Amino acid sequence: MGDHLTIETPEQISLDLPLAGIGSRFLAVALDTVIQVGIAAVILIVWLGLSALVSGGQTAGTRSLWVTVLLVVGVFLLEYGYFAFFEAVWHGQTPGKRYTHLRVVRINGRPIGTYESVTRNLIRIVDSFPGFYVIGILSALLSSQSRRLGDHVAGTVVIRELPVERPLEPSSQASAATAAGDRSCGGMSAYAASLSEDEFQLIEAFLLRRSQLAGEIRLNIASQIATRIGTRLGIPSEEQRRPEHLLERLAEGYRAGVQFRL
Repeated sequence: MGDHLTIETPEQISLDLPLAGIGSRFLAVALDTVIQVGIAAVILIVWLGLSALVSGGQTAGTRSLWVTVLLVVGVFLLEYGYFAFFEAVWHGQTPGKRYTHLRVVRINGRPIGTYESVTRNLIRIVDSFPGFYVIGILSALLSSQSRRLGDHVAGTVVIRELPVERPLEPSSQASAATAAGDRSCGGMSAYAASLSEDEFQLIEAFLLRRSQLAGEIRLNIASQIATRIGTRLGIPSEEQRRPEHLLERLAEGYRAGVQFRL
């Protein structure tokens, strides 16, 4: 069973995203279920209160029927709408997935939209048969990417978001030193001049598409590209702590160098 989702970019660069296993996904569902039970308890209390209010009078039967219908609709929305709502609003995460560092993305690595969120969670009805998500678990076990039926229909996959060291904001002294280095020895322009055409196209492709990527995925991909190029060019590790900033400076330096040569 594969444990990575490999995405081939148009520049023929492979990017690996770690897939979520059944254990971590089960833990996320368990946490979400605890939250759902708490919300269900509130709904039940409200239902009991409304039932008591409409218990008297000639139209009590009709009112009780409507209260019961609202209860059934509320339970359905809680069971399936909970997941669809949070995954659509939180870009592929529910509270349980956020706590366990999981995220639902499209099979091409891009963030899911409302369509994918609603589709994969409606199929949850089938995945939960005949109980305890038996069909969903079997489907994930038989899939090389741990995808349940809902993922197959919606074209999605669940990945793990590995903890990434956040870029440190440089101090004023470090910034001054960097600026001095830029003025004295060409700074990033010297590294940019050594970029290959394929590397520049890879950086450009990421910078153009980064707004379409979820936050942690965007940071992971930027780190992979910056580490790969930075290692080859011998860029100091402190410069690689801010991967997107590094890629922006390399692209800018490369463009400036091309214009100068022209």
